Parts: sequence; C-alpha cells; structure tokens
Amino acid sequence: MLWFLLGLLVIGLVAGYLARLLVPGPDPMGVGGTLLLGIVGSYIGGFLGWLLFGADLKHGAVQASGLIGSVIGAVIALLVYRRVAGEGRRA
Repeated sequence: MLWFLLGLLVIGLVAGYLARLLVPGPDPMGVGGTLLLGIVGSYIGGFLGWLLFGADLKHGAVQASGLIGSVIGAVIALLVYRRVAGEGRRA
C-alpha cells in the first residue's frame, strides 16, 4: 500500500508537470496543484482506459493509470480546469 501511494505521488507529479508543459498558457499553481492535477489525471486516464479498451475490468471504472494515461488525463483535466476557471474570472 505504501509503494502504491508513493508511486501515485511520483507519477502524479511527473504527469502534472508534463501536462502543464504540453498545454501552453499560464497556470498559476504550485507544486501541490501540479501534484493534484497529475493524480486526478491518473484517474481520468484509468477511466478512459477502462472505457475505451476494457482494460482491467475486474478493478472497475475508478482506477489509477500508468504514466502515459496519467499525462493524457492530466491534459484533459487541465483544459477543463482552465475552461471552468476562465468562466469564473470573466463574471
């Protein structure tokens, strides 16, 4: 369980950083926000993998993903975050 949590934190941090690097524009978030972005992205990537490929059906729809799925999920989460936060700033 400890290795899972440590792995989730490391992959989350790397995936969040890569997502912020791949999506151009300002992102006013620190290390904690980047970590949270990567962890959320990991679960989005796991859900997409389950939905599209039927991978790991025994684990269900909510599961963590590997690095590539985490980066894809983090990019999606970052775009959604920007869309939602951008709408709030204009109002």
